[in-house]
Amino acid sequence: MTQYDEMIQLAKKCGFTQAAPLNVSTLEFSPEVRDMCTACPSCGKSWACPPGCGTLDEMRDKVTKFSGGLLVQTVGAVEDSFDWDGIERIAIAHGKSYQKLRDGLLRFYPGLLAMNSGHCMQCKSCTYPENKPCRHPEKQTVSMSACGLFVSKVCSDNNLTYYHGPDTIAYIGCFLLE
Repeated sequence: MTQYDEMIQLAKKCGFTQAAPLNVSTLEFSPEVRDMCTACPSCGKSWACPPGCGTLDEMRDKVTKFSGGLLVQTVGAVEDSFDWDGIERIAIAHGKSYQKLRDGLLRFYPGLLAMNSGHCMQCKSCTYPENKPCRHPEKQTVSMSACGLFVSKVCSDNNLTYYHGPDTIAYIGCFLLE
């Protein structure tokens, strides 16, 4: 069994629907995707969101030290695109699975870079922009979109299904590993 097979099995034990190896060379940092983050209420309020997470060039430089990664996904059914309770339920499940897997991977990859759907939720309130450092930089989770990553393209470039049909929602995250 390969290292990725073991990580994929671990991801599924943590509650993810799917997982796949991530080829870091497929990551493209798009200013257009990053610009979409400005509509998010977390923009300008977190170390893990723009501008606190750094520029696209800084993110590109961070990523170059990683040799591979793991994509993870939680897929769930919703009644329709306005089923906010269902969307939130699946987002919470994804977040719990993500934290569980991140904590497990940190034991073997202490320098991993965690990127997920949405903003970091490690702390109730972020120290940004109070000129105080992040309380838990080792547990910080940066949004894939904040990094300029077009998530559906990252999935397709790494053989992970992104769209699962109508009345479904998928949350995606990844871990870059040294």
